[in-house]
Amino acid sequence: MQRNLLLRHPDFLKLWTGETISVFGSRMGDVAVSFAAVISLGATPFQMSMLSSARIVPALAFSLFAGVWVDRLRRRPLLIAADLGRFALLATIPAAALVGALRFPQLYAVILAVAALDILFQVAYRAYLPSLVSREDLADANSKMSASFAAAEVGGFGLSGWLVQLVTAPFAILIDALSFLASAVAIAAIGKTEKAMPPRSHRAGMIREIAQGARAFRSDRRLMALAAASALGAISYNLFSTLYMLFVVNALGFKPGVLGMIFAVGGVSSLLTALIATRVIDRVGMGRIIAIALPLEGLAWMLVPMAHGATATAVILLIGQQLLGDCAGTIYQIATTTLVQTITDRTVLGRVNATISFLGLASTLIGILLAGALGELIGIRPTMFAGSIGLMVAGLMLASSPIARLGNAAALLPQSEFPAETDRRIIEK
Repeated sequence: MQRNLLLRHPDFLKLWTGETISVFGSRMGDVAVSFAAVISLGATPFQMSMLSSARIVPALAFSLFAGVWVDRLRRRPLLIAADLGRFALLATIPAAALVGALRFPQLYAVILAVAALDILFQVAYRAYLPSLVSREDLADANSKMSASFAAAEVGGFGLSGWLVQLVTAPFAILIDALSFLASAVAIAAIGKTEKAMPPRSHRAGMIREIAQGARAFRSDRRLMALAAASALGAISYNLFSTLYMLFVVNALGFKPGVLGMIFAVGGVSSLLTALIATRVIDRVGMGRIIAIALPLEGLAWMLVPMAHGATATAVILLIGQQLLGDCAGTIYQIATTTLVQTITDRTVLGRVNATISFLGLASTLIGILLAGALGELIGIRPTMFAGSIGLMVAGLMLASSPIARLGNAAALLPQSEFPAETDRRIIEK
């Protein structure tokens, strides 16, 4: 019933459509940027680490302030402004390539600026969605968004490899730029009026409001447990993902077109998972599925560094990682996003999301820098194995935390609504 209601929700459909187009372009653009660095500019492991860092540093510095702005201002205009800014910035890459002037400094600068707008959009979007759909529909809305992202991954990753071969990586990035323009148009067409935000006289100052968000975060033991495991998971993920493209292109010898098709398999896995995610979460329980999904994703990652050469066996291993890893990662993302949106007071949701993003970005930066250092010191393959093991350890942390005992009914209530002495008894199934 809820799924049918969302499919007849005009404003949600506009947001869904805009994001689907945007993510389709972004999937292509992300791969194209990596290919541009590796193929067009001949990147080293250190340069790949620096490029990944350029996606993180501004977002890390900006995230907490973004959370305050999201709680102060109407969120839809922020989403539109972020989309238009990303369109303008990314369009400079193919323009520079057209005249033969594309260099690493420009690539770094564009990625730095786009990353700042990315974090603004992400924090605003996660706070905006609960005002657009009911709390009961949040898991379904997040599932539908993830299904679109997965569908875009199938087409975007699959097409990106061939586009890079046909028109070169910088011009494939142009499609990413245009997708942000389409997203801005779709969000601008949403008809629902946002509630008025607190007047200026109610503002406590930027630093004090950041501190309020941090206190709201620290007061909830479920959020703290999730953040601790996610921090280790982010470090581990980036030990693996930062070096992934170098490993499959240089060490294994795969061509972009073939890799694009392999990546598309992961998109199919994510799509199918997203379509059934709400039912899986309801049946297994939000806490249990979060604790199960993360170690399964780490186990899947182990398959990649086991590959040797561009052989049929290597293809099977890479596809296996895409199937199992993307399935587990999708269910984890949907469940954790919904959990935070449902247990957090709406008045501080932007700042709580920003605090979570800040911690995740700090951990991501550590993982990226470690990947660059360890990749040079001990080699790419051992570093990727270390990332896989780290993610499984993060999953074990969740399995022994209050998250694992969290049932769906409890997930709909803020921590403050549970008396401290009875909260474990209530949330356990």
